[in-house]
Amino acid sequence: MDKPLPESPARLSPPLEQEVRDLLAELDEKLAWPDTFLASTPAPFAFSHYLVQTVRQHPGYLLEALDPHGQIPACDDADFERTLQARLEAVTDDAGLRHALRETRHREMIRIAWRDLAGHADLDEVMHDLSRLARSLIEGGLQWLDRHLQERYGQPRSPAGEAQSMVVLGLGKLGGSELNFSSDIDLIFAFEEAGETDGKRVIENQEFFQRLGRQLIAALSDVTADGFCYRVDMRLRPFGDSGPLVMHFDAMEDYYQAHGREWERYALIKASPLAGDPEAGARLMRRLRPFIYRRYLDYGTLANLRELKQMINDESARRGRFEDVKHGEGGIREIEFIAQSFQLIRGGRDQGLQRRDLLGVMTALQERDLLPGYAVEQLERSYRFLRRVENRLQMLNDQQTHRLPSNGQDRHRLALSLGFDDEAAFEMALLREQRRVHAHFEQVFSAPQRADGEAMEASPETGREQQLNRLWQGSLPEADARAVLEAMDFQDADEALRGIADLRESPGVRAMSVTGRQRLDRLMPLLIGAIAEMDAPDAVLPRALQMVRTIARRSVYLSLLVENPLALSQLVKLVAASPWINEQLTRHPVLLDELLDPRALYAPPDRDGLREELEAELAQFPGQDHEQMLDRLRQFKQVQTLRVAAADIMGFLPLMKISDHLTWLAEVLLERVLQLAWDKMVERHGEPQCGATDARRVARFAVIGYGKLGGFELGYGSDLDVVFLHDSEGDEAQTAGPKVIDNTEFFARVAQRVVHLLGAFTPAGRLYEVDTRLRPSGTAGLLVSGLQAFRRYQDESAWTWEHQALVRARFVTGDAELGEQFDALRREVLTRERDTDALRAEVVEMRNRMLAEHASKRGHGFHLKRDRGGITDIEFMVQYWVLVSAHDHPAVCDWPDKIRTLDALGREGVIDAALSEALADAYRDLRNRIHRLTLAGLDARVEKPDDELCAVRDGVIDAWNDLFGEPESAANETT
Repeated sequence: MDKPLPESPARLSPPLEQEVRDLLAELDEKLAWPDTFLASTPAPFAFSHYLVQTVRQHPGYLLEALDPHGQIPACDDADFERTLQARLEAVTDDAGLRHALRETRHREMIRIAWRDLAGHADLDEVMHDLSRLARSLIEGGLQWLDRHLQERYGQPRSPAGEAQSMVVLGLGKLGGSELNFSSDIDLIFAFEEAGETDGKRVIENQEFFQRLGRQLIAALSDVTADGFCYRVDMRLRPFGDSGPLVMHFDAMEDYYQAHGREWERYALIKASPLAGDPEAGARLMRRLRPFIYRRYLDYGTLANLRELKQMINDESARRGRFEDVKHGEGGIREIEFIAQSFQLIRGGRDQGLQRRDLLGVMTALQERDLLPGYAVEQLERSYRFLRRVENRLQMLNDQQTHRLPSNGQDRHRLALSLGFDDEAAFEMALLREQRRVHAHFEQVFSAPQRADGEAMEASPETGREQQLNRLWQGSLPEADARAVLEAMDFQDADEALRGIADLRESPGVRAMSVTGRQRLDRLMPLLIGAIAEMDAPDAVLPRALQMVRTIARRSVYLSLLVENPLALSQLVKLVAASPWINEQLTRHPVLLDELLDPRALYAPPDRDGLREELEAELAQFPGQDHEQMLDRLRQFKQVQTLRVAAADIMGFLPLMKISDHLTWLAEVLLERVLQLAWDKMVERHGEPQCGATDARRVARFAVIGYGKLGGFELGYGSDLDVVFLHDSEGDEAQTAGPKVIDNTEFFARVAQRVVHLLGAFTPAGRLYEVDTRLRPSGTAGLLVSGLQAFRRYQDESAWTWEHQALVRARFVTGDAELGEQFDALRREVLTRERDTDALRAEVVEMRNRMLAEHASKRGHGFHLKRDRGGITDIEFMVQYWVLVSAHDHPAVCDWPDKIRTLDALGREGVIDAALSEALADAYRDLRNRIHRLTLAGLDARVEKPDDELCAVRDGVIDAWNDLFGEPESAANETT
């Protein structure tokens, strides 16, 4: 463990201590210093020429800052604001404004520097106080100038008459409340709408705010007898120095959409409204946010920031800034780039990363496992150290410098101010921190694959990589290209070359931007090489090429794969293993992000984990932003389904767990969609009320799952079979307002909205197809049934097959009490005494009808679900046994899934335990084969069943025949 970096100044050497004593004696002739102050050596004087000079000019500033104990205390925000406002209220002209602003700055800078150099303030306090000072001076100056400018021209107003004010955006460290001691301030000026002022002398808003902006810059930056406040840099505004000083919001938004460059995204990441109307400032930031934070993962950022950092390094080298603690290797800028690269890449999808404070971003990166804890700890430590060095460098002479002093005596002062005994100890500590920072920077930013070939020189793969690069570019002779692919185990090299050439010459690729084509050119040799490592590269290549053809429209996905070799490796493995996964990734490239972390990819969460992840995902959006929320729901489903499929094909999940995970996912999404639909209806109509006048209550609503959803047996792409129930009763069953409707209409609209939200197809896909035909009376019945009406239907009108369906029905979401009532009703229906012969005849008739309509014809293979000996036969037998035995053995209807029901049937003695186990094994085998076929992009039909499958099928047929008798005709049986 490294020794902690010193926080407090080291003891002064005798010459420096005497220098300070001499200064105090000189000042004591003008002012009487408190004895408590003179009792200790005020070390800050030894470390800051600026302090000495300013106190000599204004000794009262320091004296007035001392408390009764001879110390300089911290100052809270409210006290500072009151003091500043009092000074500004006494100002009557521009000269007075400049004096008040500069006096305030000097007083506060003395206080801040003293507390820092004396070791009484930590870095967080220093950054906060410096940022507060700048914000307050900008806001105070703006208010004074705006008020006096309005006396001449009136209030600027929009065409609709709304008052307009100038919004001042602070960028960089000022925007992030991390200002250093002697920094420029980067500002952008804006106003909301064009229009004109309402005074006697009318001018356009544009002219008014340009005058205001010029006056504010002068008030802050002009050098007077009192010095200046801040050097103001306006070059980061739209169009830079050639652009207008101030722009209205529409023009600014248009600029960034049409002309915004990558470095401007980087510049705006810390942008913060500092002055003017705060609500208008917030509206401006909401409009700029889509430019700063892309909604998709933007791995192109890494290359752009890498290039920007290289430019800075080159400039540092040109100017000889090898001892620059900000721009040099391992400096502050590299830490900022690490944090901000993750923000720019992921901030559009994770609003928790849309922060302005670097240390807060670092914490968020650790919480999300985007950076390991040790790296965050080291980077934070280095950042604090380098920022203290930067501040104390600037406190020497109040100069904007980041370079160690060349003057030996000042270098010695700097080392002592940081708590080191001498320059050598300080420089060793500085070098250690810089090396550590640069190592982390290289880990994040070093290009895993170099475009220029430098990294290839030492690699044994150099020859093949160069050949693949030429092969992709089309510059390798055809015979040589064919030989390269054949050497990589491609069986049909000609077909592979045609596919590669088709992609290279496709209109989409030819129309790509220069940047996009560069990224594609870097990716393709890597992709072809990774595919060659697979067992059957010929089958994988066409799938991968089709994916590239799709994702090339957004070259950021190409960057993701180029920048992350692990993601590329996982992609090729999954594409090789499953055409279905390949189709999902091609259709929804946003899923490529999941390839970055195999730990999460192959470990899908359980139901509670899904709920937590979904809540965290949706917490980023305000409740009214339903469109984005629904897109996130769809993306969430795609991501979680991919995780299940990846864990499935890689053998990390057994069959029953796969269905469990897919069912949990559906439950969590259905729960959230119901909540959205319910809240929307309650907002419009109030809660549905029912019951007697003196005992009104909220009517209950529940979603019942049937079929695979009810039986915990969902597969990839399964529909949701649902029935909606409510328990509203009474004569005045209606909503509580504001717009009153009957409860039946309320619940019908809730159900309709649930079905719509689940099934609506958008560019982000859809959640689920929903089937509501199992409700009472099917499509002719009401979409939502009252519980009592549902009971009557089951008693009086339901067909046998509808009671069969109840075997696989259960409460899924909604009101839990109503769910319990449904469960009791289900048990009551299933445990009725039945006529065994009549039931057997009805089940057989229903199954024969299904076979006549859907079974495979002889010679057309075996459908694992529909054909004789398939899953449906097992389902019908289980349902028959439950219905015929539940009266005497109610435990057989405890569970809605077939495996546990078969176990109960065997345990209760309804069927032989060996038969129970055999059918459960057959069911698992058939389900597992269906999963495999789905992931292979095929339907559930096997053209030529192998011996093992034939044995499974025959066993199911034998069980059916033993139970129901052999069929009169084998016309529908498969071979």
